[in-house]
Amino acid sequence: MSIKQAGKSLQSRHSPLADTFYQLEVLNAHETPAEDHFSFIASLTKAGYESLKPARIEILQVNVGKLCNQTCAHCHVDAGPDRKEVMTIELLQKCLEVIERYSIPSVDITGGAPELNPHFRWFVTECKKLGCHIINRCNLTIIVSNPKYHDLPDFFATHQVQLICSLPHFSKLRTDHQRGDGVFNDSIRAIQMLNQVGYGIEGSELILDLVHNPSGAFLPSDQYTLELEFKRQLDRKYGIIFNHLYTITNLPISRFLDFLLESGNYQDYMQALVKAFNPATIQSLMCRNTVSVSWDGYLYDCDFNQMLDLKIASPKNHINEFDAAALSARTIVVNQHCYGCTAGAGSSCGGELIK
Repeated sequence: MSIKQAGKSLQSRHSPLADTFYQLEVLNAHETPAEDHFSFIASLTKAGYESLKPARIEILQVNVGKLCNQTCAHCHVDAGPDRKEVMTIELLQKCLEVIERYSIPSVDITGGAPELNPHFRWFVTECKKLGCHIINRCNLTIIVSNPKYHDLPDFFATHQVQLICSLPHFSKLRTDHQRGDGVFNDSIRAIQMLNQVGYGIEGSELILDLVHNPSGAFLPSDQYTLELEFKRQLDRKYGIIFNHLYTITNLPISRFLDFLLESGNYQDYMQALVKAFNPATIQSLMCRNTVSVSWDGYLYDCDFNQMLDLKIASPKNHINEFDAAALSARTIVVNQHCYGCTAGAGSSCGGELIK
């Protein structure tokens, strides 16, 4: 299997930021000058919210492992080929039981590269039997990385999996800089394979969405405008098509936090997020209708909280003791990184929150 590297994982570098407690110390630094101090809780209060409360659980997001064939420069999971954390079949079975018991309509499978979990195809097949809407977050290069994965487009199509795929930019230089040498060309080849089985084709029910996140310390541009440009450029240059483009703001955690600190952009970036705080995004935040499950079965309000080990605020915080009533009564855990989801038009796993 080929490995695309833009850097090494924080864990393999023995970086202090591999410790989630240390990341939280940075995000809540007491040494921040008083005039530059920021507090997400204070921003919520000013917007008229004492706290964030959940709505009905519509999505169970399952992180099936941190193992990945890429080591991307801005990865908030700190995933890579050196990460061996993978969800067991027993925990995947518990996820299925929860989905069925509580009639959760959608399952969102993420990683790492989800397809590297040895039970991935079994899990997708079982989710399909339950009638779930299945979302898979694919890095595209996994499809062409090894002949054993070349049939993934057919597998996805058979099970009508919605694909949300990473492609930071329509230029090779910007994509490879963020995600590793050769990623862009492999991604184009993978999209061509997906188009061939019907993904992204007008009139097809096979949905192929792409994800853009900025390559530097700035917020993403307007999603609709970028989508038009992505579609124009990718069709003109490579003859490939897709359904939607999602823009996702880089949150100041894990490798992107490391980049901000190393480049001296941390304070300016945080101030940009704070300045762009938009109260209109709050009702649509993904943490309100999603529960995130880690590879070892713990529950979180969102994927980003998971990567900071900010477990859900409930005494029953593991998939083995999933209790929808207790979860509906919880208060959503927030911290300074939440400014990333509430800046500008908002950001979530499904792109902008305000259209």
